Amino acid sequence: MRNKQKFILFFCLFFLPLMSIAQKEKPLKLAVVGLTHSHVHWILGRPDQGDIELVGIVEPNRDLAERFLKRHKLSMDLVYKDMDALFKATKPEAVTAFGSIFEHLEVVEKCAPLGIHVMVEKPLAVNMVHAQKMADLAKKHNIQLLTNYETTWYPTNHFVYEKAVEKNKIGQITKVVVHDGHQGPKEIGVNQEFLDWLTDPILNGGGAITDFGCYGANLITWLLKGEKPKKIAAITQQFKPEIYPKVDDEATILIEYENTQGIVQASWNWPFSRKDMEVYGESGYFKAEDRNNIALRLQNDKEEKSLKLPERPYPYNDPFALFAMVIKKEVALPPYDLYSLENNLMVVKILDAARESARTGNHVIFK
Repeated sequence: MRNKQKFILFFCLFFLPLMSIAQKEKPLKLAVVGLTHSHVHWILGRPDQGDIELVGIVEPNRDLAERFLKRHKLSMDLVYKDMDALFKATKPEAVTAFGSIFEHLEVVEKCAPLGIHVMVEKPLAVNMVHAQKMADLAKKHNIQLLTNYETTWYPTNHFVYEKAVEKNKIGQITKVVVHDGHQGPKEIGVNQEFLDWLTDPILNGGGAITDFGCYGANLITWLLKGEKPKKIAAITQQFKPEIYPKVDDEATILIEYENTQGIVQASWNWPFSRKDMEVYGESGYFKAEDRNNIALRLQNDKEEKSLKLPERPYPYNDPFALFAMVIKKEVALPPYDLYSLENNLMVVKILDAARESARTGNHVIFK
């Protein structure tokens, strides 16, 4: 009996912790739904870090699947015709959606009742009707519903947040200007499957105003800790109607807050790709010039200073790593985090108001 007790004690002290560690390090079973959004290369080409296991892909377009999987040296055995077939065969814990924005609702409708967590590529939804249905399903079935943006992982944006928001280095933020876009999706050569829905007002919810306006709304909502806008004005234009006849290719959104003005400039007409942000306060400014370069000037500085920042540490440099850790409850997202549902519901609401303002030519009071 004494030997048995010793064995039990030994088992509890040594083997149970090891089992716990093994369970903690077990990779998240992840599936991809849709390949038409070219940002999907982010996950298809992701090096194996032991935290994610790609168990399947839903893509009915066989030609598209073959092209993309061949590029990343992945087996076509991963591909399923629909979500039902994939879920039955692989039982994923989580899904990343890389189809059209309109399809995000269907993904959540399928996944949420099965307890499958969802990450969508920006923005969350085409409109607030879709977004609210998605949020209600996520809450009802207790799943994570996160939205990924390239700029969420920029060290420069987090430097600005730390200095301007957490440490209040420039006092009250008075103006935030966000520029996002490129020469145009056709001009930069996106794949045809992506271009087809990106330029469709139903499947994308708009043109540049949706594609790139969401970045600014996401960042400003984060910087202002979820503050509700007072009113919104926006203009959209078609500089290239012969290329983009159904949607805008140029958009500017003005967002009025109690003590801050937000300006979002979204365009498919920039002379080059850009994702940058300027944050002005009572006593200085920060400019996130790109992913790694910062310019700043505080009130007592004689000239502008420049910094080059290193990448953020794991898992804060990778959407899929952080997704896995949030699901496993190893990381809790702060309120109105860039990735969070509450931030991205606000983003869709801002975009809805902006599209309404552009349509009518009037300010829209934010409700």
